[in-house]
Formats: sequence, C-alpha cells, structure tokens
Amino acid sequence: MRAVDVARTAGISAQQVRNYVDAGVLPEVTRTAADYRVFTQTHVRALRAVRALAAGHGWAVARTVMRAVHAGDVPAALAALDAAHAELDRERLSLTAVLAALDDVLKEAEPTATGERRIGDVAAAVGVKPPVLRLWEAHGLLRPARERGTGYRVYSPAEARLAHVVALLRRGSYPLPLIGTVLAELRATSSTARVRAELAHRERELHRRSLNALRGAAALQAYLDHLGTEGDVAFGR
Repeated sequence: MRAVDVARTAGISAQQVRNYVDAGVLPEVTRTAADYRVFTQTHVRALRAVRALAAGHGWAVARTVMRAVHAGDVPAALAALDAAHAELDRERLSLTAVLAALDDVLKEAEPTATGERRIGDVAAAVGVKPPVLRLWEAHGLLRPARERGTGYRVYSPAEARLAHVVALLRRGSYPLPLIGTVLAELRATSSTARVRAELAHRERELHRRSLNALRGAAALQAYLDHLGTEGDVAFGR
C-alpha cells in the first residue's frame, strides 16, 4: 500500500500518515529499491487504533500508548491507558460531588445578611485563602468593594454568594473563562439555571468521552491481537 491508500481509510492526508510514522504512532515502514515507503494493513490497523485512542483520551495519551507499543513495551502502553481511564474516573467523581453539593452551597450562601464582610471572612466561609479570592478578582470573576478609610476589600452578601459558586465550580475543575460566563448569567438574572446547564453539559461530555475511551480500548485490543502481542503480555513474556 501507499501512504495515500492508508490515508483514505481515515479521511486524512498522505502527509499526515507520513508524519504519524515519523512520530512513532504508526509502525516503521519498509522501502522499495526506489526508496518509496511501503505500507501494509498493519498501518491501517494502527491508524485506526491511534485515532480511536485520541478521540477518547486526547493525542498526548494516544501518542504515549502507541509509541510504547511500537517500542515493544506493551505493559507501559497499558499503564498509560489505565492512567487515562483513572483521570476520567476522577473527573466523573468530581462532577458527581459538585452536583451533590450545588443545592447545599447555594442555600448556605443565600444573601440574607445585610452587612458587608471582609476578604478574610469570605475566604474562610468559602474554604480558600484570601490570595485565591484576589486571583479570582483579577480574572474578573468577583467584584468586591473597598472599605472607606482602610481600603480593605469587602464583599456584599450577593458577592459572597458568587464566591461560593466560584469555589464550587473550581473544585470541579471548571476553567475560569467558563466560570466567568456562568457568573455573568447569575449577575444578570440571579438564576442558577446556567450553572445547572453547564454541569449537565459537562456530564454529557464525560459520557461521550467515556464511550470514546471504550472504543479506543477496543481498537487497541484489536491492534494488539493483530500484532500477536496479547499472549506475551498475559504470560509475562
């Protein structure tokens, strides 16, 4: 087979196939007397496996796994795949914790008080250090006022509630730009619908990634079967 023949099986360019070989995610190729690269069905299967792995775990993991396979270190490839699955599990557990805590956090942080609170009090209530609140302010997430005379940061009850929301979403590993979008909605409408919508979207995305990870594992299994390496791994050879 030629590079273009392999490329057609995945809808990519022949140059991408050559780049994959050079990167070690496809096996090495033999060459003709005229120095043309010769590809086989093994390259097609490897391409299918690496793209499936990338869809589930990202290209960094896919490269690590496939390079290990082609270096003859299948246990290292499996260890990298296990670590990627563990990271998915960590994200799912974190999301579950955020969903379970959302109602309690918002209820506890309802702006029923009338007085302003200094940064240290709010940080303690939220469960972070004052520098973290200042960092969130620098990113435009929080908008504390300044106390007359002292210049200390002070938070209104509503702003303290938003600090609770930021802390909750950060514990769920949500990026700051996305949190900023959620807070803008809360400021405009005082509705938690956007928070819940983002959490639901994150949950659907995790389901999608888990299914892709499953497909990636199946594709890797098929590739290892094709290479005849599975038995060697199982029996420690």
